[in-house]
This record gives sequence, structure tokens and C-alpha cells, in this order.
Amino acid sequence: METLPLIPRPAAGALDYRALQAQWAARYGAYRDEQNVWRLPDGRTLAESIFGKPRPAYKILTWGCQMNERDSEILAGQLEEMGMVPAGLLDEADLILLNTCAVRETAEEKVFGTIGYLKVLKQQNPDLILGLCGCMAQEESTIRRIQRYYPHVDLVFGTHNVHQLPQLIERVRREEGMVVDVWQAAEGVVEHLPSRRAGGVKAWVNIIYGCDKYCTFCIVPTTRGRERSRRPEDVIAEVEYLAAEGYKEVTLLGQNVNSYGKDLGTGFDFADLLARLDRVPGIRWIRYTTSHPRDFTDKLIRTIAESDKVTEHFHLPVQSGSNAVLRWMNRRYTREYYLRLIEKIREAVPDACITTDIIVGFPKETEEDFRQTLDLVRQVEYDNAFTFIYSPREGTPAARWPQLPREVKQERLERLMEVQYAINLRKNQRLVGQTAVVLIDGPSKKNPRVLSARTRTNKLVLVPGEAAWSGRFARVEITRAQTFTLEGRMLELLPDDAPEIGRHGQFAPYVPAARSA
Repeated sequence: METLPLIPRPAAGALDYRALQAQWAARYGAYRDEQNVWRLPDGRTLAESIFGKPRPAYKILTWGCQMNERDSEILAGQLEEMGMVPAGLLDEADLILLNTCAVRETAEEKVFGTIGYLKVLKQQNPDLILGLCGCMAQEESTIRRIQRYYPHVDLVFGTHNVHQLPQLIERVRREEGMVVDVWQAAEGVVEHLPSRRAGGVKAWVNIIYGCDKYCTFCIVPTTRGRERSRRPEDVIAEVEYLAAEGYKEVTLLGQNVNSYGKDLGTGFDFADLLARLDRVPGIRWIRYTTSHPRDFTDKLIRTIAESDKVTEHFHLPVQSGSNAVLRWMNRRYTREYYLRLIEKIREAVPDACITTDIIVGFPKETEEDFRQTLDLVRQVEYDNAFTFIYSPREGTPAARWPQLPREVKQERLERLMEVQYAINLRKNQRLVGQTAVVLIDGPSKKNPRVLSARTRTNKLVLVPGEAAWSGRFARVEITRAQTFTLEGRMLELLPDDAPEIGRHGQFAPYVPAARSA
């Protein structure tokens, strides 16, 4: 469990989690032991006093994006500071949290199905605390449905008060009935949150919360709130801490990382943050997600091209290739703007890997609109595309508009996937025979004798090898290409300080193109 160093003088609007927890624990005369676990004067942990048993166990089920995964790490960190331990199986848990996603209806229905299944465990163990949190909890319709049909749920809280989990658990034990505590807006950015990260090689780091774009199809501004950037010094301190702990790769997280710093009013933007983090010793690769094309500036392109550690994977959700649909979506850019942005990226970073998100079947999308999307996909030649059928989300403008028939949406999705999958395979086949530097994640899920690894461009490579190589950089030769994966053979393991791990060990340094007179 991680404990980040305290940073003096929290900024206006920033909250210090450790100070807040110390105030709460003081009510019990609690103190931190050598493992940063809160204990009462009689030696019991706070969790033991609440659950009435030593070492109560928790289980967190997570749906959705990397932001949700990161929130689950923070939830786990808080629970372990209370003295809880991870449960191996659901029926071993004294607390089960469902950290949810509201982006698509299918994800929500999976959550409700899980809640129904957990009713059996609640009947078998009435002392079990069952909680629902995350983006779904921010929706009034979800809260009403939980209260009406799922009374065995004990706790509902949202995205803005994740840092209050210990107090919320205490309330469940103290109060009768379901505890619902959902904030409509955040008090500010909360710093110094504990965390239980999985593994010790790759780490997610939040840099900005919320979104101000208000796309007509998207529920995120409702579930995550307005944009709130962390201070640069707080982000830098966290990344330096991770480097000192041996982490080699960080992924910077935000609903729109390109907007980073705009609300701080200091002039320090996302490009400046990348340039500063590029100098952190020990970190070798820096990724980020997600970007909005409208905010992807020339300065940002230049910074990425000049950096050694920021990887050349650009995820740029286009959503549609039709100007009419982009206007209805409120995306704030045109097809022509987007294509020029792709050109500028490839001019500066010739080996860029570009991926995207595309929605088909958006309200008012005509066959001609869809054909324009297919044309853009063929023109850009994405390395991969995450394609979705439009899913109406209650509370968004697009949900109120006339919807296309389901069969039309499905047929368009299948046509789009056919085009994109062919591009995927063709681009992957070009890599056969080439060598690449990869960071090994560990044994693959299907075959423990095959390792799963990622290139700088985020391509998945499967390589026969030993589990002991997990967390190592390696040079591999690509021997076979499939639609979504590459296969390779191990050439050599690399030391962490090998120059070829960085971009400018592999490619020539970026030189701006000369301007014509």
C-alpha cells in the first residue's frame, strides 16, 4: 500500500485526505501504526471495530474505463488503511463494492444483474455490506431503481466523495436502512489519497477530473463534473514517487487530458506537464488517455515529438466522419480539421500509431453520413478503432431525439468493423520481420508459457518466455500478425537504462520542418 509524501500548502480548492482522515480518526483516539493502518488505543484496527472481527475482507468489482480502475485502487487503499484485507472470493468478503460505469446501457445492465446475484450472498451473510459507487451512482434514475428493487444494497455513493469511504462504512453500521450519499459536485481536488496499485511496473496517475465539452451523447459531465486539474507539483511528486518505487511506465488519466491546466490559470498546460515528466529519472514510458481532438495543439504535437519517454500512440476519438453528425454531437471540430490534425501528427511523428473511437447509428445519421465515416476510416487508416452502437443515456440531449432502428445500427457497425479489421491486419502485417522494444506484462491469460507484452505504440505482442521476465523490457522480432495481436520471438532482455527504450534511441530526434519563404 502506497503512502505519498505530503506536499505543503495545498492549493485553494484542494483537500488533504490525510488531514481529513486524521480529524475523523481523532474522534476515536486512533493512531497510525508502522504499516500506516489506523488503530484504536486498545490495538484493534478501525475495520475490526466496525466489523467486529479481525482482518475483515473486501472485494471490489470494477466496470468501465481506466479512471474507474484508478478509483478502485484508491478505494482499496482506504480500506487497507482501515485494516481490511483483499478477499479471494466473493463469499469470503465482508464488504463488496461495485464500482460502475454509465457510458453504455449494456454496462449498466451487467451491474444490475450482478446486484441481483449478490442478493443470495446477502441472505447467507446478513452482516455483509454491499455498496454501489462510481458513475452509475451519480444518476438519479439508478438511485431510484436501487431503492425500489434492490433493498439489499446497503450503500450508494458517487464519484465526488470517494475519499469518504471509511466514514460511509461507519454510517452503514450506525444507521438503519440504505445509506445514499451522492454529491452533485466535488468540493475540490483531493490529494494524498492512499492507493493499492496492482503490480509494480505500470501505474495510472490522475491529472484532471471531469469534462467541460458536453457532447450531446455523453453522460460524463453529469457523472464526473466540471474539469478540475491537479497542481503540477502534485502530479510530478506522484510520478517521482512511483519512479522511486521502481515503476517504469505511467499513464496519465483524464476525461480530456488536453484540457489539463486550463482551470488553474497559470499558463502551465498539458504539453508543459509532459515536458516536465519526461525528465523524471526512472520512468521510461509515459502514456496518456483520453484526448479530445479539438484541444490537441501544435505545441502538444511538438512536445511529444521531442520527448524521449512519451510514447507515439495517439488515441484520438473521431466519433464520426460526417460534419453534420459532428455538429449534432457538439464535437466542436470538423472532418477537415481532424484530417489536418492527423497529417500534422504524422509529419512530426512518422511512426505514430493512431487509434480512435467511433459511434454508429447516432440520431439523424443518414446512410450518406455513415459512408463519410467509412471514407474517413479508409483515409486515416487507424491502427485500431473501438466501435460502438449509439446507446442513449438518460439526461443527455441526444437521448431525446428520434432514434434509428436497431437493425440499421447493427448493420452499420458490421460494415464498419469489416473495413477497420482489414486495415488492422494490413498494418500489422507490415511489422512482420521488424524488431520492436516491448515491456512485458506477464503470462498471457490463455497460455502461461506465452508472455503478453506491449510496444511503445501499444501493440499487443505475444512472446514465448518465462514468467520471471515479467516487468522487463525486451527486444523481440515480430514473426506473425493477426487482426488484434502480434506474435514474436525473444531476441534479448534489455536493462532498464537501455537507450533504445526511449524514442530517440530508436528514431532520429525531431527536427521541425523548414518553412518555405
